[in-house]
Amino acid sequence: MVINTNLSAQNAATLLMQSQSNLNASLQRLSSGSKVTSPADDSAGLAVSMKLTAQMSRISAASNNVNNAISFSQTQDGYIQQVNSAFSRMSELSVLSQDVTKTTSDRALYQQEFTALGSYINNVTTKDFNGVSLFDGTTLNVTTDSEANTFGMVGINLGNTTYTTATGDDITSLTGATKALTDVKLAISQLASDRANIGSNEESLSYYGNQLSTLTNNLSAANSQIMDVDVATESTNYAKENILVQTGTAMLAQANSMPQSVLKLLS
Repeated sequence: MVINTNLSAQNAATLLMQSQSNLNASLQRLSSGSKVTSPADDSAGLAVSMKLTAQMSRISAASNNVNNAISFSQTQDGYIQQVNSAFSRMSELSVLSQDVTKTTSDRALYQQEFTALGSYINNVTTKDFNGVSLFDGTTLNVTTDSEANTFGMVGINLGNTTYTTATGDDITSLTGATKALTDVKLAISQLASDRANIGSNEESLSYYGNQLSTLTNNLSAANSQIMDVDVATESTNYAKENILVQTGTAMLAQANSMPQSVLKLLS
C-alpha cells in the first residue's frame, strides 16, 4: 500500500476527463444540430461537405441565371404577341386598300394607320431587358449547371429584312397594297417561326431549372447525412456520457480517499 502514487485515482481521473470531453462534444452537437462541430469529429466528412456546399451554391447561382433567362424569353413573347396583332391589322389594311370602291383619300387613311403600326413594330425592335437587347438576334449562352455549361438561347431579330420590308410598304395604290399584303404575310410567317423558337427556349430552360432543383435536393440530402446530427441517437449518447461523468466523479472521490487507509497501519 502506497501514498505517493495513487494509480486508482489517476485511472479514474483519466476516464473522467474522457467522459467529460465526450459529454461536452455531445452537448455541442445537440445545441448546434450539427454532427461535425470541429474537423476532428469527421475530417473526411467535413471535406466532402465543404465541396457539396460549394457545389450547391453554384447550382443556386445557375438556377438564378436560368430563371432570369426564362423571364427574358417571356418578355420577348409578350412583345411578339403585340407585334403579331400589329401585323395582322396591317394585312387587313392591305386587303382593304385593294377595294376598287375606295378612293385615293381612303387609301391615304389606311396608309396612315399602316405606317403607325409599322413604326410601333420598329420601335419594339429597340427594346431591351436589363440593358440586354431583346430582338437583335444574338444567341445568348445561359449557364445551366454548377460547372458553367451553357444552353444556347436562340436569338430573335425583329430588324431583319423580312420585317423591315413589310413595315416600310406603301398601300396608297392597288399595286402597293398587293405587294404589302405579300410582304406582311411573309413577316407573319417569320414571326410565327420566331415565336416557336421562343417557346422552345422557354421549354428547354424550364427543364434545366427543374433539373437544378432536383439536384439541389439530392445534394442537400447527401450533405445532411454527413453534417446533421441524429437527435434521438445523440440524446441517448448524451445521457450515457452524463451518467459516466457523475459516476466517474464519485469513483474519483473514492479513489482519492483510499490512501487514508494507511493511517490504520500507523495507529
